Amino acid sequence: MEISAKHAVNALQEKANISIAAHSARFFKTAKGEYGKGDIFLGVRMPVIRGLVKQWLTMPLAQNEELLHSSYHEARIAAVILLSEKFKRAGPELQKAIYQLYLNNTAFINNWDIVDSSAHKIVGAYLIDKGHRPLFKLVKSEQLWARRIAIIATFYFIKRQHFETPLSLIEHTLNDDEDLIHKASGWMLREIGNQGRIIEEAFLDKHYQTMPRTMLRYSIEKFPQNKRKHYLQK
Repeated sequence: MEISAKHAVNALQEKANISIAAHSARFFKTAKGEYGKGDIFLGVRMPVIRGLVKQWLTMPLAQNEELLHSSYHEARIAAVILLSEKFKRAGPELQKAIYQLYLNNTAFINNWDIVDSSAHKIVGAYLIDKGHRPLFKLVKSEQLWARRIAIIATFYFIKRQHFETPLSLIEHTLNDDEDLIHKASGWMLREIGNQGRIIEEAFLDKHYQTMPRTMLRYSIEKFPQNKRKHYLQK
């Protein structure tokens, strides 16, 4: 039996929980004027979603895209987790198709958890041995989530000690207005520090006096207290 987007949404609806949905709506800032405005939650926990996704690996790519277009938050995050799992198992042709589908649908990859669970596994994994220009296009986008995709995608690079592109992209976000971008860039700086503290400190020494405070705090979270104090006081 072919797994369809409708089948997947029905399975998620069967696991719905009103109280979890209400908590998620608050946590992911869905009120008017907040970054997740209008998002709809069913109230399904991530372990349950991941368990369901394992049953949907044969879903056709077109149906996977339809699932990504769902109004339900849990359906969209299930869709990108499914794409990530398919990408991991795919050959070059299918990987390219998944990558292109992902970038063609950034309007639906529209909350930080959806981005963070997938951007590095698809966009980063696909681009690491190719040109990185698409990331620089994304980081300049007017769309908040496209910019976050660009930054989080580099997690794949950082884990493999490729720092040049991540640092260049982070520099592009130093004047970004969005706190969620500051957090993402600070997180990636911290990950660079986990691989090479000297490289992170060289970047901080150049920028810490003018970089957004949230970005700085995230980036130095694992520093010794005296080192954190040094950067924060200046």
